[in-house]
Amino acid sequence: MEQRVHFVTVATRDLDRARDFYVEGLGWTPTLDVPDEILFFQVAPGVVLGLFEAEAFAADLGTAGALLPAPTGFTLSHNVASPAEVDRVLAQAAAAGATIVKSGRNAAFGGYHGYFSDPNELLWEVAHNPGWQVAEDGRVTLGPIEE
Repeated sequence: MEQRVHFVTVATRDLDRARDFYVEGLGWTPTLDVPDEILFFQVAPGVVLGLFEAEAFAADLGTAGALLPAPTGFTLSHNVASPAEVDRVLAQAAAAGATIVKSGRNAAFGGYHGYFSDPNELLWEVAHNPGWQVAEDGRVTLGPIEE
């Protein structure tokens, strides 16, 4: 298996609320929207975020009727160009209905970051990390942050 991911798909308890949050609140454009089932957004070259209505997700897994827990133990991260942009994105998310979990502040890695939870409890980190670089070919470099 090659070291790559094409889709990140998350079970979503309220797909309509997720649609309102991402499309109306954050201004994202869906790649595909199947009402009452799944909503896809292209989030990077060759990478799609899928928000799959929880009951349809369970049926697809063959576990219909089983309780699906809220996503935990991971975050999706959105890197931005400055600490001020971290604060701006957190404010935009809050205005769209997110819960701010951690307001923008200096981070242990040397940058600046904060966290929000979307209306379905999907956790996002918004970060300014000066050590984060993306090459023209899409390769990511995580280097030390120079003071």
